[in-house]
Amino acid sequence: QVHLVESGGGSAHPGGSLKLSCVASGTIIGDIDMGWYRQTPGKQRELVGTVISAGAFIYLDSVKGRFNISRDNARNTVALKMDRLKFEDTGVYYCAARRPDRRWSLYDNWWGQGIQVTVSA
Repeated sequence: QVHLVESGGGSAHPGGSLKLSCVASGTIIGDIDMGWYRQTPGKQRELVGTVISAGAFIYLDSVKGRFNISRDNARNTVALKMDRLKFEDTGVYYCAARRPDRRWSLYDNWWGQGIQVTVSA
């Protein structure tokens, strides 16, 4: 069983930065695909980006150029660095791992508990 725990959330002002971390247990993150999702008010949970063997990729257009995903295999952690934060980045951010025999899926992923990010003046 894969267990994921996020940390580093909190509050920031517009234009500020936050870094989220996700520690994995029950697996070696270098062996599986990891990712970050978020759920902002009024929206369904959406994929922000992933880090896989081929590299790190941001998929959410609204955060491209501002967010970056990285992996530290030695610490078995995945990070989401968020710069130039905007009000609309407010939401709950989830670390996720893709089951080896499944696609990325809201129903099939392994999930962290989620962590709140609030961008306010």
